[in-house]
Parts: sequence; structure tokens; C-alpha cells
Amino acid sequence: MAQTPPVVLTIAGFDPGSGAGVTADIKTIAALGCYGVACITGLTVQSTVGVRRVEAVDAGLVADTLAELASDIEIAAVHVGMLGCGKVAQAVVDFLRSRKMPNVVLDPILKSSSGADLVDATGVRLMTERLLPLAAVVTPNIDEASALTGLAVTDTDQMRAAARKLHQMGAPAVAITGGHLEKAIDLLSFTGKRGIEQEVFKSARIKSNSTHGTGCAFATSVACHLALGRGLPEAVLLAKAYVAAAISHAHPLGHGIGPVHHLYRMQQQRRVLAADPES
Repeated sequence: MAQTPPVVLTIAGFDPGSGAGVTADIKTIAALGCYGVACITGLTVQSTVGVRRVEAVDAGLVADTLAELASDIEIAAVHVGMLGCGKVAQAVVDFLRSRKMPNVVLDPILKSSSGADLVDATGVRLMTERLLPLAAVVTPNIDEASALTGLAVTDTDQMRAAARKLHQMGAPAVAITGGHLEKAIDLLSFTGKRGIEQEVFKSARIKSNSTHGTGCAFATSVACHLALGRGLPEAVLLAKAYVAAAISHAHPLGHGIGPVHHLYRMQQQRRVLAADPES
């Protein structure tokens, strides 16, 4: 009998282009050998050109969906993405508190890359005051880290300072992604045996017009690796490598910023099978 894969729950919005949000998260979860379940927090009207409209889902529906999933399925990790509004954020806080979910990865999504607000002011407050302490790790990009802390975040030293501020705000671990910097630098900051420990992960920046959904893919990938029993530094390193490969294997789509290729490994597997003379 095949071994049952760990279940990863994604709590996020719906992107009809599947570059980000729950449908993209499900692709990432499948690519990394886990089984994905989802709760949609909001609907968006968007394409590769940008976000046109955002509608939060009824908070009661979100609460019922989460309760139903948790009552039936053992969840190994949780990815929290777009929340949409304060009422939905409160429903997610209540769920995580009551169920004590393991390996919660919070991707503090505030705005789309095109500038549309993806959570209201109440949602931001609940995120910073109540969700941060419930997460195993928080994964802001440099703009989100700046917005959450009120600090400028444009280089490694400022990333370190922002991480320390996020710890003070209640986050036990922080992975700040710097894909928008000249070099793709990510900073992991966590509490170890010697207190706060920080590791820097560097790589060359990939020039591509297919970068939509990188934050979702990174955070969801971290959740998957935690669900698979890996430590946080390894999970962050593997997530960074996955996102880089998903960007480099992406193909053009749409007239704006295209999505990464979440399932690039499937194409590689098909090539291997095609090259096998016994297949």
C-alpha cells in the first residue's frame, strides 16, 4: 500500500489565473509530495496584468470550512496567505488557537504586486497582533517586512533589524525574502539554543517576466518541508531552490507578469521516461 502523504492546508485567496492563491498552492503542495486541502478566504478578479477586484468570503463560511476539514483530516502543516478582511482574519485566528495547528507558515500578504489592497486595516492589525505569535514562521518579502515593522528594508542589515522587530512583535521565526534586491538574498531568523540565530541564503537573481506567485510558492513550500519533518533552515533552503527553479522553467503567459511553473518537475519526469529505452 502506498504511504499516505502529509496533508498541508492552505488558507488563501483565489487567483483565477492560478499563478498565486489556493490553486497555485495546491500545485506546489502536489509537486513537493504532500496532499493539499484548501479554504478560500476571498475571490479576486485578476489576470497577469493586475488585480481588478477583491471580494472577501463570508467569515462564517471560512470558519465552518476550517472546522469541517480539521474534524475529518489530520493536518501536518498550514499555509496562511491572503485574508481579505478583518472578519476572515479573526476566523482564522480562532481556528488556529482552538485547534493548535502544527507548522503554521504565515505569508503576510498586504498588497498585490500591482498595488491592490488584499486585506483591510482591521485584518492587518489582527495579523500583526494575533496571527504572528501563532505562526511557526512568518515569510514577508522586503516590502511586507517594511510595512509590518515601519522600518526601511533595502539591504541585509535592514533585513536583520526588521527580523528582530518582528520577533519583538511575537513572531518566533522569520524568513524575509529579498527577491526584489539586486541579488536574491533571503534571511532566516529564529530562536535557537543560543538565542536569536540568523542565516543568510544568497543566490543570483533570475531575470524573468514570470515571477507572479513567488511569495505563495515560497511560503507553501516551507510548509510542505516542515510537514515532511525537515528543520526550518533546511525547509527555507529547499523552498528557495524550488522557487528559483519554478521561475527558470516558467513559460510566457498573458500580457503582464506571468506565473512561475509550479509543476516543472512533471515535465522533467516525462523527459526521463521518454529517454528510457525500456519504457
